[in-house]
Amino acid sequence: MKSRSVSHLLYAHEVDMGGLPIRQPLPTQQVQQVDPFLLLHHASVKVPTHLEPGHAGVGPHPHRGFSPVTFIFQGGVHHRDSRGYDSVVYAGGAQWMNAGRGLIHSERPPHDIHELGGRQEIIQLWINNPAKNKMDQPSYFPIQASEVPSLVSADGLVTTSVFAGEVEKVRGKIPTLSPVNAATVYSKQGGKMSYHLPENHQVLLYLLDGSIRLEGYGLAEGLHAVYFKNDGEGIAFEAVEDTRMLLLSGAPLDEPVVSHGPFVMNTQTEILEAMRDYQMGKMGVLIEE
Repeated sequence: MKSRSVSHLLYAHEVDMGGLPIRQPLPTQQVQQVDPFLLLHHASVKVPTHLEPGHAGVGPHPHRGFSPVTFIFQGGVHHRDSRGYDSVVYAGGAQWMNAGRGLIHSERPPHDIHELGGRQEIIQLWINNPAKNKMDQPSYFPIQASEVPSLVSADGLVTTSVFAGEVEKVRGKIPTLSPVNAATVYSKQGGKMSYHLPENHQVLLYLLDGSIRLEGYGLAEGLHAVYFKNDGEGIAFEAVEDTRMLLLSGAPLDEPVVSHGPFVMNTQTEILEAMRDYQMGKMGVLIEE
């Protein structure tokens, strides 16, 4: 297999999101998007003990035109939205939402977060949706760790859990609106793995921690996203230490992107329409009990 070469190594700078410290490797000044991936946020926060879990986290807010996806690494996330979806997903699972024409949702720690150690570690990924799907009815797919298909490397040291698409002949259970592969990778020190990935896909590998040695490149460390060139059949690594990663590949949409806050559309007019529809209540109402 010919390994892809590295286009950019993107450091996950710390940014403030409404009082929550998070890491953001995408977008950066160097790379605005890795089409169809628009944004990646990595948060690891201790949930305050003086707050009810239902009042912590992120309160009701709208989305339209893309898929906000949350991968849970520690703790859990309680999702509720204006379409009536209501579920808690714990560590090892994910919540995959296609915002479509618009809805309002909240993302809170679960009621038992303190029994789980009180830490919430998640990655939120924004995946752009094709123009033809931006005004679809919203949909929501929660999946727990026990439901995620996985594969183990030949050396027994690397576990890859596939959420969407297909990775090394393992198919994820979550349907996507455009060709996207998404998997979490847990590697013990010394673990070796290679992934064949579609040559027309853009590929992004985010390291939550640890470090790896990438074939044809060298060292990549935790809190960095590796953005690969489209010049090979896949990627291969050896873990220098225990490392947790998110592996993403997707076919570019090659469509105009106009975004404003929680809305991602194709034209400025569509953004103004989204703002108007939200203000008029067309995205529904979420009252948290």
